[in-house]
Amino acid sequence: MSIYVTKPFLPPIEEFNRYTQDIFLRDILTNQGPCVVEFENKMKEFLSVKNFQYVTNGTIALQLALKVLDIDEGEIITTPFSYVATTSSILWERCKPIFVDIEPNNFTIDVNKIEAAITPKTKAIMPVHVFGYACDVDAIQKIAEKHNLKVIYDAAHAFGSSYKGRALASYGDVSTLSFHATKLFHTIEGGACICHNDIIDKKLDLIKRFGHLGDDYQYLGINGKQTEFNAAMGLAIYPYIKQIMEKRKKISELYDSFLGGYVQHPQKQKDLEYNYAYYPAVFESEKELLSVFSSLEQADIYPRRYFYPSLNKLPYLKDVSSCPISEDISTRIACLPLYPDLSYEDVKKICNIILSTISRHRETAC
Repeated sequence: MSIYVTKPFLPPIEEFNRYTQDIFLRDILTNQGPCVVEFENKMKEFLSVKNFQYVTNGTIALQLALKVLDIDEGEIITTPFSYVATTSSILWERCKPIFVDIEPNNFTIDVNKIEAAITPKTKAIMPVHVFGYACDVDAIQKIAEKHNLKVIYDAAHAFGSSYKGRALASYGDVSTLSFHATKLFHTIEGGACICHNDIIDKKLDLIKRFGHLGDDYQYLGINGKQTEFNAAMGLAIYPYIKQIMEKRKKISELYDSFLGGYVQHPQKQKDLEYNYAYYPAVFESEKELLSVFSSLEQADIYPRRYFYPSLNKLPYLKDVSSCPISEDISTRIACLPLYPDLSYEDVKKICNIILSTISRHRETAC
C-alpha cells in the first residue's frame, strides 16, 4: 500500500452521518446555517478566542484579512519560505510582496531583518508560523507598533499550537487558518479569520457574505462563506483533536529516535506547545534529498518538498531581493509522512530507507 506525506483523518461515518441527516431534515445547506454557527462556537472555545470567522479556504482567509484592514495597495513584508498561497494572496489583492529572509533555526521570518525592508509604501507584515512553529510574535508586534503597520499571521499550520499560554493563531491584527484536508484538523476544505477587534470581526462577517444584510449593502464583499456539510465534517472530527495531535507527537518522536543526528529539524521555542503538524527534515544537500526521494519512491513512499522553491524565486515575480537562507533550506527540506494511523513498522521502514540512502550518499561523497 502506498504511503503518502499525509492522510486525512476521517471520523466514524455514523458520527458524520448524524450531522448530515440533520442537514437533510433542515434543508439548510449554506448561508451561516446551524452547523457553521456551532462549528464557529466550538472553535472559539477550543482556541479561547472571542471572534472566529469560518470561510471557504485559507487563501480566501488571507485575502479577506487584507481587505478588512483596508490594504489594497502598497508593500507587504513577508517570508519567502511558505506555500505559494501566502504570496498569491498578496498579489491577488494588488499589493507587492517584499521578502525578508528566514532565520536558520526554525525557518520563520528573521525579525532582525524586517526593519531594513520597511519603506513609506509598507502597509503590513505577513509572517508565517511555518510547520506550526512560532514566529517571534513579541518582536514583530513591537516593530509593527513602532512603524504603524498591521500584522496578518498566516497561521495555516498553527492550529493547536500555543505560545506563552495563548493559541498561536490568536496573535496579530488578524490570524488566518486553513482546514484543508491535508491539515491535522480539517473540514475537507476550509479556513478562518481570527481577530480581537469586534468592529473588524463584524466587517469580516459581512464581506465574506457579499457585504450585505438583506437589502442593506455596506461593503464590497465576496462569497467566502462555508457550507453546512464542511462544517459537519469539522464537528464530527472535533472530539478527536487532542487524540490526533497526541498520535502525531508519538510518531514524530519515533522519527526523532531513528533520524536524530542525521537530518536537521526546526527548533521550537521553550514557550511553544507544539501541534506536530508536520515532520520536516533537512538533508545535507539537494542531491542527498533527491537520492532519498528516489529510494523512497521505489518503495511506494511519497514525502513532499515543503517548501520549494523559495517564493522569491517564483518565475512571475520581478525585482525581488535575494534570500540566501530560504533559498538554501528550500532545496534541502522535505516533510516525511505523518498521520495518526501511520504504523511503527511503516515509520521504521521509512527511516531505514532514509538512513541507508544517506549512508551510501555520504560514503560516495567522501
